[in-house]
Amino acid sequence: MADNQQGPDTGLYTYDSFTGRGPGKKADTNFLWWCSGAHQELLKQFPSEHSKYWGLGGVILATFVLAALSSGYAIYSVFGNWLWTICFAIVWGLIIFNFDRFLVSTMRKYGVSRRKQLSMALPRMALAILIGFTIARPLELKIFEKEINTKVIENTHKKIQLNDSLLAAENTALMQTTEAERNRLYERKKNIEDELARLQQSYVQEADGTGGSQVRGVQKIAKLKLDAYNSSTLQAAPELLSLNNSIHVQDSILANAKSNMEAKRAKYELSALENVGFLERNKALTDLASEESSVFWTSFLLSLLIILIEVGPIISKLIMPVGPYDIALAKEELTSMAAAEEEMRRNKEMLVNKKDAWYKKQKEVSDQLVEKMTTLQQKHIDQELDKWERGDWNPRDHRASMDEVMRKIKERYQFNGEDLL
Repeated sequence: MADNQQGPDTGLYTYDSFTGRGPGKKADTNFLWWCSGAHQELLKQFPSEHSKYWGLGGVILATFVLAALSSGYAIYSVFGNWLWTICFAIVWGLIIFNFDRFLVSTMRKYGVSRRKQLSMALPRMALAILIGFTIARPLELKIFEKEINTKVIENTHKKIQLNDSLLAAENTALMQTTEAERNRLYERKKNIEDELARLQQSYVQEADGTGGSQVRGVQKIAKLKLDAYNSSTLQAAPELLSLNNSIHVQDSILANAKSNMEAKRAKYELSALENVGFLERNKALTDLASEESSVFWTSFLLSLLIILIEVGPIISKLIMPVGPYDIALAKEELTSMAAAEEEMRRNKEMLVNKKDAWYKKQKEVSDQLVEKMTTLQQKHIDQELDKWERGDWNPRDHRASMDEVMRKIKERYQFNGEDLL
């Protein structure tokens, strides 16, 4: 019969199983209440307040989940390591969770005016908004990931083009100087070759009668022109060889400069494509938001939603009405504070009473000592008067005897003249 009342075990999770209550038993603690920072033993006495703190704990738990997801994506986009991602996501989520739980648990409702509550909540709201911004950005990067990847490629190409122009500007002076020297050498070589070709053409035309004297077979003139051509060729040969070598050197300088520039360009392009991190993706999202109003408003509304979720616990605490739990909590805290203050007051009174008793005892001892000293002095005075009457009195001995008596009294009773005063 009892089993029928508890219901069959279907193996499914229920809300009670999440909150820590199984069938037929009550949990000593509640996870969502703990998340909300509530005094659980006190909260159990007020069933009407349970749902409020379940909801508040759920909102704080949601901030933990969002913070963990956001930081995990940010770390993965930087390191690309799942172990680092999971560890940092849990740690960061717990930091945000604990911070939100602290902010909510330290806010009091009963006995605090609405203006006072708002003034106390403003610094907490500012911190929550700042945390909301840090959580929102990585989530936005994940949501707009495809568009961001396209924009990152575009930005990378722009950076590569800018790098190409910088490399070209860096090598401009060397390239221009080398090109000018090569052109000068080439022009000199071309002039010499043109002169030799003209002499050769003159000889050929003289030999076949198409030029010069226009008479074919005049061996003497043709031979003179041939000798002039051969002589010029022999004279120009060393210079032509030197010019060819110099032109080859200039070509080598140009080729090396171009190959170095191409190597630098390829290295930069590879680095730009491989090292796309969090900041580059964040810049791409900013560029998209500035270029497209739809992206801007979508990003803004998404950030606003995440920030509202982050500040949700504080807003929930502010708008929650004062309930019996708040009154009981304030009563318990005030009672504890009053008991502590009463204990401090009693300890202080006890200490004062002890000091008064000690001073009173000291005064009694001092009074007794004065009385005894007065009696002793009277006795010595009577003795000295008797000596004086008999004629045996010596003032010097009297002074010595009195000083000796006082010294012994002080040593024996540890007496100080200032204590008497």
